[in-house]
This record gives sequence, structure tokens and C-alpha cells, in this order.
Amino acid sequence: MKLIETFVGLFIVAAVIALFVLAFKVSGISHLNRHNTYQVTADFDNIGNLKPRAAVTIAGVKIGQVISIDLNKASYKAVVTLQIDDNENNIPIDSQASIVTAGLLGANYISLTPGFEDTFLKNGDQIEDTHPAILLEEMIGQLMFSMKNDNADADKEAVQ
Repeated sequence: MKLIETFVGLFIVAAVIALFVLAFKVSGISHLNRHNTYQVTADFDNIGNLKPRAAVTIAGVKIGQVISIDLNKASYKAVVTLQIDDNENNIPIDSQASIVTAGLLGANYISLTPGFEDTFLKNGDQIEDTHPAILLEEMIGQLMFSMKNDNADADKEAVQ
């Protein structure tokens, strides 16, 4: 009987350890898997719902994460600091950064589109070509305004 209780106890301890490791991996705050990285910044007019620890991707492959978001008090733009894996050290300096949404109502993340220059981003560089987040609320508002104008035009034609 003691042997079975020992195995059950060991199994429970292993399961708890596995849950902690999984929780740290999923949360993105794990220091167990730290790689060498470099940081670059990008200024955006609107970041939508972008949060720190959001993914930075190229062609859908995660290459880094957002580590901070600050407001530039002179230009009133959001300054986003990206932490990129050192393995990805061949990103052209003329690359574009866009804030996109995962699915229709998913989380925002940054997608990089590589440029064509022969010089590459390095620690401390800034991505100049940025595209702000597209806000669903603004798109719905534009659609409603467009539909209202179409209905008004149709009413004018019916009166004539």
C-alpha cells in the first residue's frame, strides 16, 4: 500500500511542477528560455489595444515581443519598444511595422514586413515606416455613415 501512495504522491508533485512550467511558458514571462535579444523602436499614430508582451512577427512567425509602450510628449505618438531575438538579425532597416489583429476580435500584435535594403536593424534603431491599428469601431462608423448617405441619395432620387 505504501508503494502505491508513494507513486501517487510523486505523480501529483510532477503534475504541479508541469503546470507551473506550462503557466510560465504561456504567460511569456519565463526566464528559463532567455535568448539574446536586441531592441528597436517604432512610433505609431494609434496602437489600438496593443499591450506589452504582444507578439512581433514576420510572415506569421514570432520573432520577438513588445516590451514597452510610451507616449512621446512632443509628437503625441505612441513609442513602442520591440525586443527581437538575436537569431533574427537580418531584418532590413527599411522594413515596415503594422499593428494587426488576430482574427476579427482578437488581440493586437505587430507584424513586420521586410524591406529591401542591405543594411539591417540593430540595437537602438527605429523603424520609420509604420501603419497604425485599424479600429473596428471606426470601420463600423464609416460603414454606417456611408449607408446613411446612400439612403439619403436614394430618397432624393425618389422625390424627383
